[in-house]
Formats: sequence, C-alpha cells, structure tokens
Amino acid sequence: MTRQVLLFITVLSLNAVLGQVSYSIPEEMARGSFVGNIAQDLDLDVKRLKSGKARVFTRDSAEYVELNKERGVLLVKERIDREALCGQMTPCALNYQIILENPIEFYSVNIEITDMNDNPPSFQTDNVHFNISESTPTGTTFILERAIDVDVGENALKTYVLKPSDTFSLKINSRVDSTKIVEMVLQTPLDREKNDRLALVLTALDGGEPQMTGTMRIVVSVLDANDNAPVFTQSVYKASVNENASVGTVVARVTAADADLGFNSKITYSISNTLDELFEVNKETGDITLVGALDYEKSRNVQMNIRASDGGGLTGACKVAVDVLDVNDNKPDIHIMSKSNVISEDANMNTIVTIINVEDADSGENSKIICFISDDSYFTLKSTSNNFYSLITDSDLDRERSSEYNITVSCSDEGVPSLSSSVTLTLQISDVNDNAPVFERSSYEAYIVENNTPGLSIFTVRARDADWKQNARVSYILEDSSVNGVPVSSFVSVSADSGVIHAVRSFDYEQIKDFHFRVKAQDGGSPPLSSNVSVKILIQDQNDNPPQVLYPVQTGGSLVAEMVPRSADVGYLVSKVVAVDVDSGQNAWLSYKLQKATDRALFEVGLQNGEIRTIRQVSDKDAVKQRLAVIVEDNGQPSRSATVIVNVAVADSFPEVLSEFTDFPHDKEYNDNLTFYLVLALAVVSFLFITCLVVIISVKIYRWRQSRILYHSGLPVIPYYPPRYSDTLGTGTLPHVYNYEVCRTTDSRKSDCKFGTAGSQNVLIMDPSSTGTMQRIQSEKSILDEADSPLEDHG
Repeated sequence: MTRQVLLFITVLSLNAVLGQVSYSIPEEMARGSFVGNIAQDLDLDVKRLKSGKARVFTRDSAEYVELNKERGVLLVKERIDREALCGQMTPCALNYQIILENPIEFYSVNIEITDMNDNPPSFQTDNVHFNISESTPTGTTFILERAIDVDVGENALKTYVLKPSDTFSLKINSRVDSTKIVEMVLQTPLDREKNDRLALVLTALDGGEPQMTGTMRIVVSVLDANDNAPVFTQSVYKASVNENASVGTVVARVTAADADLGFNSKITYSISNTLDELFEVNKETGDITLVGALDYEKSRNVQMNIRASDGGGLTGACKVAVDVLDVNDNKPDIHIMSKSNVISEDANMNTIVTIINVEDADSGENSKIICFISDDSYFTLKSTSNNFYSLITDSDLDRERSSEYNITVSCSDEGVPSLSSSVTLTLQISDVNDNAPVFERSSYEAYIVENNTPGLSIFTVRARDADWKQNARVSYILEDSSVNGVPVSSFVSVSADSGVIHAVRSFDYEQIKDFHFRVKAQDGGSPPLSSNVSVKILIQDQNDNPPQVLYPVQTGGSLVAEMVPRSADVGYLVSKVVAVDVDSGQNAWLSYKLQKATDRALFEVGLQNGEIRTIRQVSDKDAVKQRLAVIVEDNGQPSRSATVIVNVAVADSFPEVLSEFTDFPHDKEYNDNLTFYLVLALAVVSFLFITCLVVIISVKIYRWRQSRILYHSGLPVIPYYPPRYSDTLGTGTLPHVYNYEVCRTTDSRKSDCKFGTAGSQNVLIMDPSSTGTMQRIQSEKSILDEADSPLEDHG
C-alpha cells in the first residue's frame, strides 16, 4: 500500500488558519486502518487537538474517516467502495475539514481513493444470439456487446478473447472518445448444411493483479442469404436536454437503413450496454425518450449505444451522446462549522463568532453566491475564502441589553430565478459582572412607633442588579456608623439576603426622634460591585406619658388656697392650672375640665388655657372654703390624664380665711388613713402587706423631704408661680401678669399675719424665712410693715 502526502498551508485573515493536506489510500481498507498522521503533517500539537475539540466536518452524512485525537491520526471509519462512491469518475477523492475551536481554526483534508481490482468485467447479458445468413461474405463484422468493468485505470477492462476462433475472429476498434467497439469477424464462409448452429464464448479480461474476467455465450444460427446489414445515417448522434425535463421527453431520433428487401430489411432498434436506465428507444421509430430523472450534479452527460437489427440477423450500431444542461434547481447549502453558541459580553470587536461554509451544487452563474445577515448592527459577515464566511462582532455587546441574538444568515445564488436559503444561529451572551446593584430609591425614610418590641421589622430596602446569576445576587450590609456615639448596629440590623431592616431595641421618642445610617448592597461577582443608600428612621410618638401639673403645686403636709374676695365680679380670674405633656403632636394637646367642685355654679375652667374664673357674682352665702378638682387630659388615643386639687378661699379678710382653714381635721384624716392601711394589710397576704408597707414608707419619706425643702418654719411658704410662665407647647400659658391672693395656715389655730393694702389683685405668700408671720407682697416696690396681732379663731 502506498500513501502520498501533499501539504499546503494558507494563512487566512481574521486569525483563522486554513491548512490543506492530501492523502492517497486504496479502497476497501479495513476499519481502523491508518490514513495519515494529521498532527504531524499539519504541525499541530496533540494537546491542541484535545483543547480545541478537534472534529472531522463533512458536508455529506457519510463519514468514512475519523480523527483519533489521542494520537493525532486519521483512521478509516467505514469500508470505502470507490465504485459506489465515485463510479467512473477519476480521480476519486474525499474532502473533509478538521475544525478546532477556541480559537476557531479549520484545515482541509483531501483523501484520494485509489482503485483496487475488486470488480470483474461483466456483460449486460450472459447470452447473445445471432442469425447469420450463409451467404454472408467473409470479413463481415458483427458488433458484440461490450463488457463493463467499474474499476478504473490499470484495473479497468483491457482486452477480449473469442473462442473458438476458427470461424470467427475478434476485432477491437478504438474510437475517438477512447471507447472500444468489439466486433466478431467472419473468417470462413458459413455452410448451413454442414453446421447451422455455432457456439462461441467471448471473454473480457481486465489489467489488474490478479486478473479478473467475465464471459458471454454467443450462439450463431446460420440462415439463408441476407447479405446487407443495417447502416445508420450517423455514427454518432448528439443531443442535449435540461436536467429538469419531464419524463416522456423525446431527446433524439436515430435512423438506420437496410438495402435488403422484405423481412431482411425490417429494422428493429435497441439500446445496448448502458448502466443508466434513463432512456429508452422506440423499436420501430428510433425515438429516444427520457424515462428517468436527470440530475446535472450527478451526471453531466449520458452516452448510449443503439443497435439496429434487420430481419435477417444483420446489425448496425451508432453512438448517442446526450448532454445534460444545468438548471438552477439547487439552493445554496449553508453549514455552521462551529458548535459554540456562547460569547462573552466583554468580547472585543472583530471577534470571530463562527465560520460558515456555503456551497451551491449548480454550475456557472447558478453557483455564484452572495451571503448577508439580517439588519443587525452588532454583527457582520466577512468572506474569508471561496465559499467560507466569518461571522464577527461589529460593536460592543451588552448582555443586559440583549442576552440572546438570533442571527439569520441568508444566501442567494445568481441564477434566474434566484434561489436562496437561510439559517438562524442562536448566540447566547455570557454575563460579566459589569453592573453594580442599584437601589429602588435614592434614599429611604421609614417610621416606627416608639415602645416597639425588639426585632420588629421596620421596612425593606431593595436593590436590583442587571447582571445574571451569581453576579446579580445582592447582599445587604449595614455600614459602620454611630448615633450619638452609639454604634448604629445597637439600633437596627439588616437581613443580608432580603434587605429587611429590624429594630434591635425598643425606641423612646422622648430620648431620640430620628437617626441616619447607610446600607450597602453588594453583588456576588468577582470582584464584587456595590452601592450605598442613605436611610432615615423617624420615631413616631406614642401617648405614653400623662400630663404633668406644674401649677398649682400639690403639697402633702399643708394646704394651698387661692383667695377670692366676695366682691369679685363675673369672670374673676381665680387661678390657672398649668400643665405640660412630654409627648408631641396631638398627644401633647391638653384640655382642662372641672371634674368636681364644692359649688359647680360658681366656677368654670378654660378648656384650652386652664384658667379658673367665676361664672357668677360671689355672694355672702357662698362658703368660704371651696374645693375644686380639675382634670387635665391630653389628646392621645387612648387619652391620659392628671387631676389637680385647687383650694379656693372666698373671703374679704385673712382672719376669716385662717379661721376657716384651721378647722381642717388633719388628725382625723391621718387616723382614717391609718385605719385604711391596717384594714388593707389584713386583707392581703403577708407578701403584699410587706410591699404595701414599703410603698407607704417611701411615700412618707418623699413627703417629708418635700416638706423639709419647702418649709423651714411653722408657717410654710405658699408656692408662687412665676408671672410669665408658659409651657413648651403653648398650652396652659398665662398670657398676662396676674397677682393672686392666697392664704395658707398650719395646724395652729393662731398665727401672726402681716397685711398690706388691698390692691386690685393681690397674692398672699407665707414667707419661709419668717417665723409665725405672713407677708403680703403687692409688688417689688412696696413692702408692708409688720403688725403682730392675734388672729381670731373661726371655729
């Protein structure tokens, strides 16, 4: 076995290298037989064959060779029959491409299949019969059927042998087209009376090693004289027909004449020695008709031998050559040579996506092809060599803009009418982490009601990442910062996966009203990308604080009384209840109501300002001692309140006031309270008793401390509210300067009092720095003289 190797290397543009190597192998090689060392002949590393996923590409479905990537060699994959593959065509070759990827490269491989002498010559019929007149002169020739040998070259048909050769000899004539005519020549006259039947054997021999033969039996019947054979008007007839001609089309007509008369001149036409049963001849008229389907791409011309036989057994022959004309009946055949359908979005411009092979089986103008892609500004098609195109990127790709492209490649030939075909390549764009997470808002603001439970979900921050899969997986991180010197992580936490922000502690609106922090969103790419967003949490007030009464101050050991003269008119300002609420908003809106009063018809309380005024004229019948219970309520839901007791003295003189207020049964109240506690202590278990006792002791200590602070003598000071006091929210404000007449007594029934001249509105204050005296302060400019006189006892 001989193997020939021809190596041609051609460097193509766009970094795609096309190399060509040729091998020559005989047909009928066993499966697995060695064809050629493709790695060595193309100067390729075996590792490159593996990494490039090298494979054999063929346009036909049959793959006769395969690539062993481990050894870098081509092996026979299937038995190759040259005759079935190429017929009589020479040379017979297989064309393949070796395709490698990453980067894309392809090489052409041409394998010539040499012929082996595996087919003997054969005749179309095993027996042939001649009727020859005995009057046939010597030297008359009789055309015999040629043998057919599908082998080619030295293995083709070489010669014939006729036996016995005493009556007939064999004559072989070569034509201009290299075909041979086999003729049997009469050497000696025939004598029907001696021998009316002859049997001959024609043997065809080829030139192969070993030599192969085929035989045909010839029977000659000797007839009476018929001394003229049919003669055709032409030795060679030529015709042409389109490949798409319909069955029944008459291609040509042959005509032969016989000089004999009668039966011996009646001619019959027949076709001999043809492999293709595409035509038939009318026995009587000689019309040659198409009976099969023509295909220019398979056979461009058909030759046949026509025999004319007369009634006497003489024959004549001619050759008919039919040219098949090409018709544009084949669309361009498009093949995508790369199986890769993924490209990274950061691929550079002019990156090769795939190589496309296009062929048209027609010829001439019908085979010229123009290829283009649909209107797509991201890719373009460039011709790299004959029938090969490269699809390359024409602009920057962005997976977030389009993650998939359906690229339609269309090819049209230049035939009339033009035929076209198209193929769609689906190209996936792989993701690169080129997009940072983006929050749905530029900043967030959320509210939470104070006194919340720790762990409460406040709200959710969300960020979107335009990338894909891991590159788009967003994690949320609370950035390090502080709120009033305290780490923000002590206030809130953020869920890494969901972005839900939870309260870590319970908030108090009165301590902190709002705070800021930042949340970072980070994707899972490598390297990761991130973005930040500012978050503001506002604490909403809850009505969790009751109003606090600032004035009048409630004391535990003595009584405070506002003084109202009996001559007071309607609307006389008795006093003002001043209260504040540390809550905010409507939770701090205060209203004042008179809950209880000794005489409800005498006083009223301003709903908004807490001012206590008379609603009628004070009369002599009104009791000196008036007790008012004022309730202060906020506007929260639910509302919270505080109650203050205001003692009012209706009198024109201090002795009258002192006489009335010294009758308060302090001892009785103290005894009643003690009895109450004793009864209560007996009604509960010992543990509750101890608890109540501790509470009572604590209250007593608190009152004692207050008494020690406010009172340093037997007559404690009457608290004085600043003339221009106003609360923080503007409720319960004294809009003007008021002076109040107030009296205060202790348990002693006689006290010293100091009186001043009566003003329009006066305030009576027990001075803690004096012992057993009372001072009337009308203004900062006048101080009253002291007067020691015993007060009358008003029992």
